[in-house]
Amino acid sequence: QVWLAESGGGLAQPGGSLRLSCAVSGSRFTISSVAWYRQAPGKQRELVAQSAVRGSTIYDPSVVGRFTISPDSAWNTFHLQMNDLKPEDTAVYYCQSDTDMGSYWGPGTQVTVSS
Repeated sequence: QVWLAESGGGLAQPGGSLRLSCAVSGSRFTISSVAWYRQAPGKQRELVAQSAVRGSTIYDPSVVGRFTISPDSAWNTFHLQMNDLKPEDTAVYYCQSDTDMGSYWGPGTQVTVSS
């Protein structure tokens, strides 16, 4: 079993920054990729950023140049640095990881961007 838990959500003003973190725990698993998704009210969950152990990283076009995904060296913690936040970034953010034991999700953390 693998568990993921997000931290760092909250309220930010437009143009502000937040840093989300995701801790991955469990036993005897190998991570192949980590990712952040978000779901705004009334919308489908969408991929924000994904980073693979083999080296590829992708971002949704709406966050390029503003958000950065960064796993630590052991890949058991990863972060999403969010700069120049916009009201349309308001959503519940979920961390996700693909492992050799399956795909796992965190419970989500609310990010609200408002003045």
